[in-house]
Amino acid sequence: MRSVRYWLTGLAWSCAPVVAGAEGNVELDALTVIGESMGEEAGEQIRGYRASRSAAATRTDTDIRDVPQSVEVVPAQVIEDLNATRIDRALDFAGGVSRQNNFGGLTFLNYSVRGFTTGELYRNGFAINRGSYSAPDVASIERLEVLKGPAASLYGRGDPGGMVNIVSKVPQAEAFSQLKLSAGRWDRYRSSLDVNTPLSDDGRVLSRVILAVEDNHSFRDHVEADRQVVTPSLRWQLGDDTRLTLDAEFSRAESVFDRGIPAVGGKMGAVSPSTYLGEPNDGQIRNDNQLLQLSLEHDLSRDWTLRLASHYNQGHLNGNSSETVALTGHQVSRFYRQRDFEWNDSITRAELLGYFDTAGISHELLAGVEYENYRNSQKYPQSATSLGYGLDVFAPVYGQAKPALTRPNDFFERSESQALNLQDQLVFTERLRGLLGMRFEHYRQTAQNRASGISTRQRHDALTQRAGLLYQLTPEVGLFANGSTSFKPNGMGAQGQVFEPEEGVGYETGIKLDLLGGRLGASVALFHIDKKNVLTADPANPGDSIAAGKARSRGLDLQLSGQLNDAVRLIGAYAYIDAEVTEDNTLPIGSDLLGIPRHSGSLMAVYAFQDGALHGADLGAAVHYVGERSGQAGSDFRLPAYTTVDLLAHYPLSDELLLGLNLNNLFDRHYYERAYNSVWVMPGEPRNLSVSLTLNL
Repeated sequence: MRSVRYWLTGLAWSCAPVVAGAEGNVELDALTVIGESMGEEAGEQIRGYRASRSAAATRTDTDIRDVPQSVEVVPAQVIEDLNATRIDRALDFAGGVSRQNNFGGLTFLNYSVRGFTTGELYRNGFAINRGSYSAPDVASIERLEVLKGPAASLYGRGDPGGMVNIVSKVPQAEAFSQLKLSAGRWDRYRSSLDVNTPLSDDGRVLSRVILAVEDNHSFRDHVEADRQVVTPSLRWQLGDDTRLTLDAEFSRAESVFDRGIPAVGGKMGAVSPSTYLGEPNDGQIRNDNQLLQLSLEHDLSRDWTLRLASHYNQGHLNGNSSETVALTGHQVSRFYRQRDFEWNDSITRAELLGYFDTAGISHELLAGVEYENYRNSQKYPQSATSLGYGLDVFAPVYGQAKPALTRPNDFFERSESQALNLQDQLVFTERLRGLLGMRFEHYRQTAQNRASGISTRQRHDALTQRAGLLYQLTPEVGLFANGSTSFKPNGMGAQGQVFEPEEGVGYETGIKLDLLGGRLGASVALFHIDKKNVLTADPANPGDSIAAGKARSRGLDLQLSGQLNDAVRLIGAYAYIDAEVTEDNTLPIGSDLLGIPRHSGSLMAVYAFQDGALHGADLGAAVHYVGERSGQAGSDFRLPAYTTVDLLAHYPLSDELLLGLNLNNLFDRHYYERAYNSVWVMPGEPRNLSVSLTLNL
């Protein structure tokens, strides 16, 4: 009931101007007809930094101003300006998104949204983070869409802070080719090729192939990574009313396992940021992924569309690593591990989208059914932890004999789910809009410890909901409020057991702004999120866990993006987040959640020269601030705050050739970007310069 009061209070606050201003005359823009996309479409290339529409927020092509929930879109232009190869740098500009565990560099890193850590990552509306999916390559990304707050009523299982959806680049009507080459400090080299080719004279069959190759070394001793990615896609207009889209990705990533450096005496700075505490002769760990997405749309009539879509992803990760565990004096203890992971995931979805009116209310209805089948095999035999296989953190000596693998660690997980979801976007008046959504999901999970023969099973039915209202006070100002719920199955325990799923509830209220004649968009939101069934220590069985913990996050986030004028593009975000433990068997009540700064923010501005000798060139800067935060759950160990400044510039050498320069960490600040505990702390990169050449063929 307390949570309900939070939501009702926010809803009343947002709708108060409706009552107060009911007798006044407020001039509004013409009402957009539901079902007709005006200008930009969700998924299309964005000119500049501002997107006006989103597909992730409602799984329909919707104007972001009409969604009663915080949505941030980070376009490909931001990624290009940063010359980034991973999405974590772009997510710095999404507001309230923080970097978390990177799993030694093996897979897609964890991140947190509004205080809650998650690994949930979607591509074109389908979850792709199952198993040990490697970090996505940016070459095929058109935009990143961050939906703040619980999204389970639309996407199913997930954490209540929010989710990230990758919108991939799609074939275009006009033929083009683009080659990009870049080189940077520490022998970092990357090349990508984007070839778009219509396959028919009438433009009904379009194709696109994107390739990327990387050979990256690091400021970290003995740490390097390689990557090869091929992303083909196809669009086929089968008939006037029928469209087929195919999107695939084949990738291989090879990297050295790296947990970073430890804190000595509870403080950072004693150990050099370049110190590597694994074993160079362990070699690289290889991660192969294959992904295929297929979508078929058919217009049944002017107002109704049937969509059938399928997603399949499989992968294999294998390799060896020597991993630090604890620090005693200036010696770290380590264990040796061999990994052999295999997984596959298939999702099939059928949806009906339609528009109709009832009693003067316009509806945009989305009804769908979904089936998912997931398998995950994890074999990782390892040795006992030992100081005898350890290293001196100040003078590591490598090449020790590998210890015996005494712990078999052989697990298999299988899960299946069937879901039904309904969503209705309502237009009550020219000023007032609403959104209602629900999803019923039946979930079955089996976990097997193949080394011990122990097997556990569970079934769970989950009903998640979302409701929101948005009132357009003026053409430039919209007020909104919403409430929604979430659930997420807990992973396997140390003995192969399964647990009751986590459940969350979130409330949000805020304001959306459309400024400078639509060139600049902004939003400010207050939020409150609770989560329960968090895993915590089992007091009756030392070493085991139970789903009995609780956590809470509340705060404010602000985001803006767009054009100040024809020359200046801008994107920025700020977040204040108070995230803490509210119930646990080992962690102190009130302790901060891991890696969540109270204050964080980013701002990037780029000036594009409009005329003169520098016409076509641009110059920009980005500032990123992360406040002090917990470096180990339930302890006093904290990572210090930091600020970095990056510079960027582009200059056209000809009509077809563009030169780019990026100087990152201009003032060479020493900082630590993420930690899992006081032994696993990842230093940030020192000052580095990269040069790029982009050739349009």
